[in-house]
Order: sequence, then C-alpha cells, then structure tokens
Amino acid sequence: MASFKPTKIQVYPKLGEKVTQDTLYWKNYKAPVQIKEFGAVTNIDFSPVTPHNFAVTAFTRIHVYGPFSQEPVKTFSRFKDTAYCGRFRSDGQLLVAGCEDSVVRLFDVSGKVALRMFKGHTKAVHLTDFTSDRYQIVTGSDDYTCRLWDIPNATELTNYREHTDYIRCGVTSKLNRDLFITGSYDHTVKLFDARVDKSVITMDHGQPVESVLLYPSEGLLVSAGGRHVKVWDLLKGGQPLVSLKNHHKTVTSLALSSNGQRLLSASLDRHVKVYNTTNYKVVHNFDYAAAILSLALAPDDESIVVGMTNSILSIKHRKSQEDSNETAGQQRRRPSYRVFVKGKNYVPKQDDYLVSKPVKQHLAKYDKQLRKFHVSKALDTALETWTRFRKPEIPVAVIKELDRRGTLKNALAGRDEQGLSRLLNFLIGNLVDARFAPVLVTAAEMILDIYQSVIGQSPVVDRQLLRLQDLVEREIDYQKDLLEVLGMLDTLFASSLPRKEVPCSGISRSNGLTQGEAGTSKSQLQVT
Repeated sequence: MASFKPTKIQVYPKLGEKVTQDTLYWKNYKAPVQIKEFGAVTNIDFSPVTPHNFAVTAFTRIHVYGPFSQEPVKTFSRFKDTAYCGRFRSDGQLLVAGCEDSVVRLFDVSGKVALRMFKGHTKAVHLTDFTSDRYQIVTGSDDYTCRLWDIPNATELTNYREHTDYIRCGVTSKLNRDLFITGSYDHTVKLFDARVDKSVITMDHGQPVESVLLYPSEGLLVSAGGRHVKVWDLLKGGQPLVSLKNHHKTVTSLALSSNGQRLLSASLDRHVKVYNTTNYKVVHNFDYAAAILSLALAPDDESIVVGMTNSILSIKHRKSQEDSNETAGQQRRRPSYRVFVKGKNYVPKQDDYLVSKPVKQHLAKYDKQLRKFHVSKALDTALETWTRFRKPEIPVAVIKELDRRGTLKNALAGRDEQGLSRLLNFLIGNLVDARFAPVLVTAAEMILDIYQSVIGQSPVVDRQLLRLQDLVEREIDYQKDLLEVLGMLDTLFASSLPRKEVPCSGISRSNGLTQGEAGTSKSQLQVT
C-alpha cells in the first residue's frame, strides 16, 4: 500500500526587515541591565557634567547611579512621602525634588541633608527645575499654581495661578533665565516670562499634558498627553506644526537625542518610539515588559534608561567597538559544507549488507484527518484561530488539496452559522491577496452556490456576505484602474522609443512600388 503524502504547503517569499542607518544605530545596544526599585519610577534625569550620573526618582527615594554602576552611588531618602521630579542643576552640584507633602527640597549632591526647604505649596509638587542662571527654582503643584523661588534666600519670588488643574510637567529655558514652560491636566501648555505677571503664550494640547520638551534652539516645543505628541512653533506664537498619534495608550515621557535629530516618546503601551525630526516618521521602536512612566537618554546617546510601573529600571548601554569585536569572535563556528555532504554519495559494495532505517512520518492533525477522509474536520482544523491568522497558507493549501480530490464541496457543505461565519471571515481577510486568490475564488463560488438558499436567515452571515461583496467590487475597480494605468504606460513607452527607417532598395517611398511598376501605372492612367 502506498504511503500517504502530506499536504504540500506552498512556501512564499518573506519580505525582510528594511535595514536602515537608524536600525543599525538604535540596535547597537547591549542587553538591558534591570534594577529593582522601591516603587514605580516616575522620573529620570542625567547630570549635564561628566561622568553623567543619573538620578532616579522612585517612591520615597532618589537614587543616583553612575554610568555603569548597578548599585546607587548616592541615595536621598529624607522624604516623608512620595518624591517627584529629581533634577540636577546645570553644574551637576545641586539636585532639587518635589514631594507629596508639598515641600520642595534642595540637596547638595555630595551631601545627604537638604540644604534648603521651600514651603508654600498646599498640595503635591510634581514639577521642579532650575533656571539657566542657577540661582532660581521653578515649581509646579497639584494646587494649580507654579512658583518661582530664590535659592540663596529660600524665598518665593512669583506665584502664577493660571492653570485650572494639576500641573504635572514643565521645563525651563537654557538660553533665557526668565522663561519657563508648564503643562497641566487642564489640557494647556503655558509659556511664562518672569518679568511679567502672567503667561505670554498658551497652547491647547487637547488632552491632559504629561510631558513637555524644548528643542536646543528653543524655537520648537514638544508636548505629550493622551495618545498624542504635538510639536509647536514658539517663534510663531505657539502655532501647532505636527500632531503624532503612533501610541495606543497615554504618552508619559519625551526625550531628544544628542544631535537633536531624533525624538523619543515613551508610553503606557510598553513602547518607545523614535521619530525623525525632519519628517516626524517613526524610524525605530523599542519594546519593554511593562508600562513606561519615565525615559531619559544619556549625552551622546550612550545609554537609554527607562522606568516602568512594575518598579523596574531598565538600562541599555551602547556597544563599544571592543564589545562588537569580542561578540564576533565568540560566535559559534558553524560546520563547514563538507560535514553535511559527507557520505551522501557513498555506494554500498557487493559484499555489504545494507540496513535501511525506517523513517517515521509525522503528520499534522489536518493530514491525519485527510488520511481518514474526514474532509470537513480537516478544513475545520486548518481554520483554527492561530493557524488562520498567523499562517493563512495552511488553510489555503488544505482547500487546494480538497479541490484537487474533488471533495471541496462536501467539506464546505453542512455547516452551522458559526462554522460558516469562520469560513467567510477567512475569505474576507485573504480573498484579495494575490497569493491566495486563485484558490479562494473557487471556494467562494462554491459557498455561494451551496448557501444561497439560506441567505436572509442569519444577520451575521448576511453582513459578512455584504462585506465580501463590497470587497470584491472594490478589488475589481482597483484592477480596472490598474489596467487603465498599464495601457497609459504602454502608450508612453511606445512613443518614447526611437523610430528607425528600414532601407529597401528599388522601392518607392510613396506607394511601395518599384520604379518600373510606378512608370507603367502612370502610362496606364494617361491612356485612360
């Protein structure tokens, strides 16, 4: 008895991932170092001076890590409640942080006790930052106010009460000591000038604002809130330039690459997107294990640090040239070609006794059912959810095999509403695919022939049939348009080809007659 031949699954070429310069640049990081913190990591800030330590704000502590250390080199734990927004001064000597108890604390990086404590807010302070002259601090609080403080005297200079909801983010200008920006849950972003008693520009983001970022030139501002990242032109009075919507959940943090040409956004959807700041298209994507609350990029892009809701701090360091060479040297050497072909062409001699090893045939579930002629069950198995969505070529191959056997009509008939709905869903998703269309068109025609008598009895099936009809009609329109375009291109190509005259001796150009024939015809015309 002949052995059963398994269903042949057609292998289609896969389009490989397009490797760009951005892909090579952003993939050149080592495996992440993960550190467990005491709570959700709400803020990360790099020191502007070498060796570029970074402060991690999590729960009631602020840990300062070295560029390659897995243990904190400094810890500030003098907080009575949750700490927020630990940020370095431009000289890296001081660090300021807000707190749930409404007190703003100023620390010396080399000490432990707070140098100054600024009291005046009535609710949690989520925004703290130094002005560019190093002698003032900007704070924003859940009491809807933002304030300007003098560091030497520990006194409040200005109090702005323009926001109508929590102030959760902000940034100060590095070029002008009097300018700073705040973002609030009232959906607005405001630019303040300390020389006047009110904001000078107000921008409506449309969602609660979670993060703001200034470009190095400070002509452009980026705001993040909801699923949107928006870019504003401050030189044109806060005019919106671009609105990006590439995340599935709230965007929580923003960062800019060292050269200012790449913008990074982190979200609760566990992704970090990298945008080209020229056209604002996504050029790379990082995936993480949990929702992301904070993101920071080291100077020269040497490290990417991400803080997540599960209290994990993830640190990715850029590979050095030595690391790349070591990795290449440690790669396992693959066997050479001659190892695989060794003995392949060996012919047994006359005195040799040949022992053939039986090869056990492993069949897929649908093949086992086809072997027993359970055609309907085989088709059901091929249409299971995982196979249907991940490997559509398997159901197509089974349908093709059933059609070859002449049992496709039997496999399609006798289905209930759920089975028919699953089959129609597969057709709707793959019918217009050029790889599967020749097989699935036959199956679709059979389904319509078999079930035309039950049309109108099931609203679910009726809706799917209408979708299938609309899909086929649109595909036919596309094909007609493509044929028209093809005809236009043929005309253009034909007209663009150079014309060559073929010389033929003894033939008149006018009528295609030889000279003798032309003279005879003229004399005949004269006689008549």
